Amino acid sequence: MSNMKTEWFDVVDSNDQVVDRMARAEVHQRGMLHRAVHIFVFNSKGELFLQQRSMSKDTAPGKWVSSCSGHVDSGEDYDQAARRELMEEIGLAWPSNTRRLFKVPPSPATGYEFVWLYRCEYDGPLHLDPKEIQAGEWFTGEAITAWMLDRPRDFAWSFVHMWRRFATTVRTSGDACQQTEGQNT
Repeated sequence: MSNMKTEWFDVVDSNDQVVDRMARAEVHQRGMLHRAVHIFVFNSKGELFLQQRSMSKDTAPGKWVSSCSGHVDSGEDYDQAARRELMEEIGLAWPSNTRRLFKVPPSPATGYEFVWLYRCEYDGPLHLDPKEIQAGEWFTGEAITAWMLDRPRDFAWSFVHMWRRFATTVRTSGDACQQTEGQNT
C-alpha cells in the first residue's frame, strides 16, 4: 500500500462546470473530464524553458513537457493551480507579466482535461524539484518545432498538442516570446 496522499480533482461537465469530486486515480481510470494548467516560461531572448519529467512520474515519465504543468486540485481555480505549480515544480513565484493565453477543450490529447495555457517571461534562476523534473533547458521555438517533427515521442502528447495550438493561435512573428494580448491574472 502506498503512503502517498490521495489527490482529489473536481470532475467537470462539457461546459467546465464542477459536477463531482473524485480521487486522481479514479478520474484517470474512468476518463472523466477534469482541469489542468500549462505555463510557458520564456526568457528575454525568446527561448522557452522545457522540463524533462522525472522517470518516477506516473504519466509520461522521461518525456519533455511545458515549463510547468499540472492538475487543478479540487476546490482550486485555474489561476491558483498555475501559481502553485510554478512554485512547486520550478521554484518560481508568480511573475507580474503572467498572462492567460487560451483555453483548450478536453480531448484524448489532453488526457480529457480542460487546459488553460499561461505565458510569462523570466530570466532569473529556476529551482527544479528533482521528484518532478529530471532535467530542464531553454530552447528556441524553431528548435522545439524541428525536434518535435524529428522525434515526437520525446514529448508528452499534451505538450505536443499545446505547442501546436500555441504556434497556430498566438501571433509570434518569428519570435515566440513577443508580448501577446491576454488576460491578466
